[in-house]
Amino acid sequence: MVSEHQPAPLESRLGYLLKHAQARFARVSAEALAPHGVDGHELAVLVVLAGDEPLSQVEAAARLGVDRTTMVSLIDGLEDHGLVRRRRSPQDRRKNIVELTEAGRDCLSRAEEARRAAEHSFLAPLDEGTAATLVRALRTLVTGEE
Repeated sequence: MVSEHQPAPLESRLGYLLKHAQARFARVSAEALAPHGVDGHELAVLVVLAGDEPLSQVEAAARLGVDRTTMVSLIDGLEDHGLVRRRRSPQDRRKNIVELTEAGRDCLSRAEEARRAAEHSFLAPLDEGTAATLVRALRTLVTGEE
């Protein structure tokens, strides 16, 4: 039996905590994004494609850190839902440039609002300063930069 003042053995391990926090956040995010017809991966694609410069599928895949096959599948799904369109690059006919449609921009706006609300709700048990510190610390661990 574990005392009230001492966490269970696994609950003091970083890997366990990160895994379960990520799983819980994934559920919260999925529920928030479902009404908008996208999941977290698809939303990430929309975010990357919304940048200032047009991107090819390969360039978008590199920015997202996904392989080409996964990227094709993601783009196919978004295209089927009218959120993105492909066009040949005028500079290199072998490249497909992928752009958001107007529906894609609308979806991105609404889904990002839902994502922010889900993130806020997930972090609500922490005070604002602690939540900001957590996000900064995780960013440092992921990027290796302070």
